[in-house]
Amino acid sequence: MRRGLRFVPLALLLAVLVELAVFLAVGRAVGFGAAVLAVFAASLLGMVLLRREGIRAWRGFQAAAQAGQPPGPRVTDGVVGLIGALLLATPGLLSGVLGVLLLVPPVRRLARSGVRRTAERRVSSMVAGDLFGPRRVRVHRGAPQPQPPSTGPTAADGGQTIEGEIVEPRQG
Repeated sequence: MRRGLRFVPLALLLAVLVELAVFLAVGRAVGFGAAVLAVFAASLLGMVLLRREGIRAWRGFQAAAQAGQPPGPRVTDGVVGLIGALLLATPGLLSGVLGVLLLVPPVRRLARSGVRRTAERRVSSMVAGDLFGPRRVRVHRGAPQPQPPSTGPTAADGGQTIEGEIVEPRQG
């Protein structure tokens, strides 16, 4: 993870340069006054949506916690909404377009599943189960491959085998 962090300043510089190039191109096409107005309007809309998405994410988390459901799906939806609103609030035309895209339901679903997969890879299987509920594991048939010792449940540990899939048992 630390290796990737050293590229953050370079990525931010590149993002600023791309935003500037897009702004200049749009400014030449529609006029600089209209481009500045579009950036200002998008940022203002982003700030309003940032507040709304933050409140929505918090209420979703609370509702899931009170209902005894795993909060992960609501949290990931809230994170994607907050990122979209934050990108929209950031001054820039390209970031505004990316922010609006993250707020469109089909794109939001794709981003939400990507955030979930990333979160599941970075935490233990027990924490992922607590966050997102039982997971399905795909089993590919073929020649057996040597596997490292598993930390998750198997059919022998009390998990259920359903058509080649191991489903983690629910905790208490």
